[in-house]
Amino acid sequence: MVSNVLSTPQVPEQQEQATLEEEKVGVGAYVSLFFAVCFFSGVFYKMPEAYRWLGAFDFTTLIGKFGSISGASSFVGSGGVSARAGFLFALSLVPGVMLALGLLEVLSYYGALKAAQKLMTPLLKPILGVPGVTGLALITDLQSTDAGAALTKGLLDTGKIDKKNLVVMSAWQYAGAGLVNNYFSIASALFFAFLVPVWIPLVVMFCLKFVGGVFVRICLTTFYKKDFQNE
Repeated sequence: MVSNVLSTPQVPEQQEQATLEEEKVGVGAYVSLFFAVCFFSGVFYKMPEAYRWLGAFDFTTLIGKFGSISGASSFVGSGGVSARAGFLFALSLVPGVMLALGLLEVLSYYGALKAAQKLMTPLLKPILGVPGVTGLALITDLQSTDAGAALTKGLLDTGKIDKKNLVVMSAWQYAGAGLVNNYFSIASALFFAFLVPVWIPLVVMFCLKFVGGVFVRICLTTFYKKDFQNE
């Protein structure tokens, strides 16, 4: 009778084997992750005319842009102040956030987050000290700061990252936020004066995002170590 009530505890080897079985990722998950990386990273942003149709698989292209009202660049207008201007600006962020969160739910269903956790942890954990599941949020920030922030908040709310991870991720995202989108939208006016290939400054700025993240991580583990002892 007692033997039926009490269950035999699993030995460490059995627990490890069960964990490995739970973490198995299928081919579909890797395909989903590959699509997510291409979609959020800006690979298909501003493609040449012959391959313009690939823009249908780009986050920024699908978000599109608002029309103009009385010469203003968007419905937000110009000259607004205080709470009204802030409300309209916040409202302008809703389409990008909704699209990012909706796509993340679909990709998560097909295992993209699990694949990211498995593939990106060996890269992100030693450098930034964050789990690989944060990879999609960081990649999304390359095109959209608000969508990247929304995904980061979702990771915090679901307990996938702690506050220390949040600060490091914020440092990574803050440096060169919306890098791909802003680079090709704003810096493209100066491309004709570049003395180096266009992709070199982009790579340098991308690497500096890691420098910023590592610097903040060092600060958190030294000067501000006591603030995160309970994390």
